[in-house]
Amino acid sequence: MTDSSATVRPDRRAELAAGLAQVRARIADACADAGRDRAEVTMIAVTKTYPSSDVVALAALGVSDVGENRDQEAAGKAAEVAAAGVSPRWHFIGQLQRNKARSVVRYADVVHSVDSVRLARALATAAADRERPLAALAQVSIDGAPGRGGALPDSADADSGLEPVAAAVAEASTLRLAGLMAVAPLGWAPERAFARLAEVAEAFRAVHPGATALSAGMSGDLEIAIRYGATHVRVGSALLGMRSTLR
Repeated sequence: MTDSSATVRPDRRAELAAGLAQVRARIADACADAGRDRAEVTMIAVTKTYPSSDVVALAALGVSDVGENRDQEAAGKAAEVAAAGVSPRWHFIGQLQRNKARSVVRYADVVHSVDSVRLARALATAAADRERPLAALAQVSIDGAPGRGGALPDSADADSGLEPVAAAVAEASTLRLAGLMAVAPLGWAPERAFARLAEVAEAFRAVHPGATALSAGMSGDLEIAIRYGATHVRVGSALLGMRSTLR
């Protein structure tokens, strides 16, 4: 039985197909320009504020990875999508409070925003009942500014230093350290931000060679992120349109 909230209008399906074609072409061109294999880059459709029907339509168009950044919205949407018989790979990409860990691990396949040892431990405990370990990315603070999330790459702080966070994930049997995530800081040119991230990622992989995922880049800067090694790009408006234009 299909959930009525996941019904897709034909005109909306056409809009999504057009946006998807454009984004896929941008990714392919960026990979070619960077001398990279297109298969190395995964597009995550960021569907925050968009209805579950868009997720169902995107899945029918071949999109397998979907991102959300608020548990309050994502949990219900994931349930609606599942009721429609669709099973995308869910990525939680927003800042996460420890008291939401138990809810997030019920639907998320990957959490991109692990930025403290305390959060890593909360996720590890919450994931105890999962059939397989939860993939987790350590979020990097590129500029070190407090309040925007991200572990500090040049800090040994016991809770917020990048290496302590990575170690807490790697040591948990219910988690799998998959790699790093970052957002270009406000006021930074993407080129500068992703060049810095690439340096951090290179050093990180020397210590954690299996953690090769690099989640970086959004609608406006995905080409630059791919040039600097992004394996996952998080695309919202370029794919789904501006939320205010949806009927």
